[in-house]
This record gives sequence, C-alpha cells and structure tokens, in this order.
Amino acid sequence: MLTLKLLREQSDFVIERLKIKNFDAKAIVEKILETDNTRREIKNELDTVLSESNIISKQIGMLFKEGKIEEANKAKEKTGTLKAKSKELNEQLNQLKEALNHLLVQLPNLPHESVPLGKSDEDNEKVKEGGVIPELSQKLPHWDLAKKYDLIDFELGNKITGAGFPVYKGKGARLQRALISYFLDKATENGYNEVIPPLVVNEASGFGTGQLPDKEGQMYHVGVDNLYLIPTAEVPVTNIFRDVILSSEDFPVKHVAYTPCFRREAGSYGKDVRGLNRLHQFDKVEIVQVRHPEDSYNALDEMVAYVESLVQSLGLPYRILRLCGGDLSFTSALTYDFEVYSAAQEKWLEVSSVSNFVDYQANRLKLRFKEKGEKKSKLAHTLNGSALALPRIVAALLENNQTPEGIKMPEVLVPYTGFEMID
Repeated sequence: MLTLKLLREQSDFVIERLKIKNFDAKAIVEKILETDNTRREIKNELDTVLSESNIISKQIGMLFKEGKIEEANKAKEKTGTLKAKSKELNEQLNQLKEALNHLLVQLPNLPHESVPLGKSDEDNEKVKEGGVIPELSQKLPHWDLAKKYDLIDFELGNKITGAGFPVYKGKGARLQRALISYFLDKATENGYNEVIPPLVVNEASGFGTGQLPDKEGQMYHVGVDNLYLIPTAEVPVTNIFRDVILSSEDFPVKHVAYTPCFRREAGSYGKDVRGLNRLHQFDKVEIVQVRHPEDSYNALDEMVAYVESLVQSLGLPYRILRLCGGDLSFTSALTYDFEVYSAAQEKWLEVSSVSNFVDYQANRLKLRFKEKGEKKSKLAHTLNGSALALPRIVAALLENNQTPEGIKMPEVLVPYTGFEMID
C-alpha cells in the first residue's frame, strides 16, 4: 500500500497519478489525511498522559518516604485517573489505526510515468514483436490435437472435478513436465534460487502481496482452516520476506518456483474458455525478485529480457505489451505482458506478466532493508513475472508446430521430453 509519508507530502500528486488508472482517489485521500491527523493528535495526547503518569508515579515513593501521606494518596488517585484516561486514548488510537488501514488498502499503487493512458487491453502499447507466424497446411486447434493424439482429456477432468481442470496424459503429461523442468533449469542458470513453497497461504500472506482484500473472490478458500489456494507462486514466495529486514548487501534476491495455480476466474464466463485458454488449475514457473529501490526498474528490464529469451527459444511468435492504466493491476506500478500467437485459433494468447510493484507490496509485507553502516531501515522493492505459464504455451506449441506427420517439438525441449515428435 502507499505510505502515509507520501500521502502527507504529495497528496495532490497521488490523486493526479491515480487518474491514469481511472481511479478517483480524492475523497479517500482526504479521509486518510483527516484520520491520520486525528490519530496523531490522540497519540500526542496519550504520550503527554503517559509522561505525566510516569512523573507522578516516581514522586509517590518519595512522598511516602518523606511522610507526606496525604499528598502521596492524592498522587495515587491522580495516577488512577491518568491510567483510565490512557486506556481510553489507547482504544481510540487502535480504532483510528484500524480505520486508517481500511482506507489505505483501498488505494491502488501509483503507475509509473511510462504507463500509457487507456481504459482496457485495447489501449495497451505494443513495444516489441518477434518471431514468425507459421503458415500451416492444416489448422487444427489444440483441443482437437489433444484429442487426436490423446494428450489432454478435458471431459475426464470435468468428470473428476469440473470444467477447467484438465487431465494430461502420455506425451501430453511428459510435455508438461518437460516445460516445467526446462523453465526451472533456465532460471537457475540465470541466477535464480529454486524454492518449493506451500500451495495454500493464510490471510496475512494474501494481504501482504495484495490479493486480500482486493481479490478474495478470485481465490479458492478453505473455509474450515481459513486458508487460500494460491493463485500464483508470487504469493508464498514473496511472503518469504514478510517482516524481514535485509541488508543492502543481500541484493539482488532472486527466487524461482514451480507450482500449480488455482483461480476461480469468477466473472470470466462468456469469454473464450475452450481448451487450455482459461483454466481453474494450471502450472506455472514464477520468478520473484527483491531489489534495492534504485535498481528495481533495471531489474524489470532484465526480467523482461529473460522472459523474451524463453519465448524465443521455443520458436513462438510473440509480442510484448506495456499495459495501459486501465489494464494495470491494483498493485502494479508497471507491467509488461507477453503474448504468443496461436496459429490455429488465429489469436494472441497472454502467457506472462512481468511487473514492478516498487514499495507497494513491501509496505504491506513490512519488508525492509538497511544500507551498510546505517541504522534506519527503508522499504525494499518487489518484482515478479511468469516464466512461464504453461497452458497457453502448450496450446501455441501444439498448434504452431503441427504437421501432417505429427507435432514437432522445439529443439530445446527434446532433451526434456525424450521425443522429437508427437505422432
């Protein structure tokens, strides 16, 4: 969330910048500042009461020693009054803190200065395009190819669980495993430390990365234990650093994790949900970085270049989009989306988002660092990206590489799949 310091010192700037996200922040910002002023007044009053109480408490013992019993008893009565007052002020202060936090989490992150104006994905800015769209002699969509070669069984998944939970079989399962291993190996070669995190998180973790209270309707909730199935490895991996103070010498912190991801996709009905295009459970390899504030946008460029190298290595036609304000997530300051071209469906499919959250998540996580030789800590910056999400990568690989003889595997995957062709 945004810091109070920023809101106090640059409230007009915050209000103007959030207009890029089509968010009217004026009323909330004014309420935050009003609540914060009241909170600080109460805090000052409480400090005065506690100070006075401490002074009188020290005097009581001296008065008794000097035989001034009546004065000592009056002083004790005074401390009792002050104690009651401090309790009342503490309660008011806690209520104001709760109200302030409730208001602060309603403000999205500020967009970076490069974020273009726009209201929807149609207004996103294309920054790069690469690869060659294949000319196919046949154009079977991936769901037909999956059935033809017995790779993925959507109906069986529907029987076992419901729509959006496919069953991968035979070479389809091996391709899935091959992609996961390939993406993990490439990440570790590029300096990322592999971790295997839990697949369920608590409320504090959901709050720390911004899924709660903003996106609770999109997550599967385990009600009995009040836990949430993760929508992405970003949540548990970033929360490794919740309530942590790093040293500036620890940077860069780079983690990678493979996990299944679970999304209810509430409100997505009516969109193109056929085949692998939109699932409730899917596999993804996620990269997460924690960086020094002065270096986080260099890190973002580095992550974008890395994800681009993965897509290029698979031989897929792609484009990179800078998201406009209206399509930017609540927590992100700047996001680049990667899309690959699906030759049989003749459409672009999103396969990765790479984002810089600057100190927005860190403020919620209480993730800080100290410069060498300094006592005061500062908020770190967090970033993450899909490297990569598998379903639409698989869809594009199957469709773009189909031939009358079968589906040819990209050369980089053959050592992982153990086969060159699906036939």
